[in-house]
Amino acid sequence: MVIIRLARGGAKKRPFFNMVVTDSRCRRDGRFIERVGFYNPRATGSEEMLRIQMDRLTHWQSQGAQLSSTVTRLVKQFGAQQKEVTQES
Repeated sequence: MVIIRLARGGAKKRPFFNMVVTDSRCRRDGRFIERVGFYNPRATGSEEMLRIQMDRLTHWQSQGAQLSSTVTRLVKQFGAQQKEVTQES
């Protein structure tokens, strides 16, 4: 089964996560098919906290990929951010 989940990177106590499409049998930080975004929980004011390539995400979902619970929460958060940006413009 193909799954979209977070793969941890960064230094000790300074996490950084890549949002990757991978086989569910692979390790968390192991081999992946495609990187579709990132999440930086320690982002400061000027840094970007979350970026998702929504076109690639929907492509993989149409191919049958499942989202992890954390990725689902982040996608909802990203959608809310996108709506705020379009309303301000």
